[in-house]
Amino acid sequence: MTILTFTLILILGAYLAGLIGSLTGLGGGVVVIPLLTLVFHVDIRYAIGAALLASIANSSGAASAYIKEGITNIRLGMFLEIATTLGAVLGALIAIYTPTNTIAILFGCVLLFSAAMTLRKKNQEALTEGSKLSAVLKLNSSYPTPTGSVDYKLKNVGGGFSIMTVAGVMSGLLGIGSGALKVLAMDTAMKIPFKVSTTTSNFMIGVTAAASAVVYLQRGYMDPGIAFPVVLGVLGGAFTGAKLLTKINPSILRIIFCIAITFVALEMIYNGYHHKF
Repeated sequence: MTILTFTLILILGAYLAGLIGSLTGLGGGVVVIPLLTLVFHVDIRYAIGAALLASIANSSGAASAYIKEGITNIRLGMFLEIATTLGAVLGALIAIYTPTNTIAILFGCVLLFSAAMTLRKKNQEALTEGSKLSAVLKLNSSYPTPTGSVDYKLKNVGGGFSIMTVAGVMSGLLGIGSGALKVLAMDTAMKIPFKVSTTTSNFMIGVTAAASAVVYLQRGYMDPGIAFPVVLGVLGGAFTGAKLLTKINPSILRIIFCIAITFVALEMIYNGYHHKF
């Protein structure tokens, strides 16, 4: 295979990754890592390095478009980032004493269960009654729809914060964005409308990925020949996803989300069994 063919296939795969990442809030690594490791047989560390850059590009590209359209809850994102950062530090400490492949398999099983639960759930409407804590912290907001602006209020802020801490721990343990857990914390625990939870997750992923990317850069796991086409493709996919999100049916979005996190789960279990982490 020539370098040109490799680059074009990589850009196309990364475009798909960016599209899925921006629509579901999972980040760009969902398609990039298996594409690089299973198709091109790239070392997993270089694949993760490129995927982290893809997550930053995906988060930056999609987040800027979503913020402009007024869907993302920035205040909520900044508040929950405290939990994921604390969790990530804790996860990094636990990682010293725990076999990562064991955690990867468990995490994959949790994601498969999450996908089943999300698919069973009815379409969620915006809540008109929220918790006192969400009012005190001024986390309630609104988002635009084709028929007009919809106000929503948050429930179970403490529960959502706890799940976000777990998401941070998973990030620290496995070097992934934990976008699936972030969306589920906001969607299931805090009862945030699905479009708001995916866009706010996108906004948050970039911050977590940026910290990890510095470590990979220092260790020399950033190959420009791999990373540049990935970032280019992911940015294109992220902007396309941002335009589609306002027009797409929430039930279709749920199905896309379930397929994507099932894919992540199977990838985690596979890598766990084959000691690829």
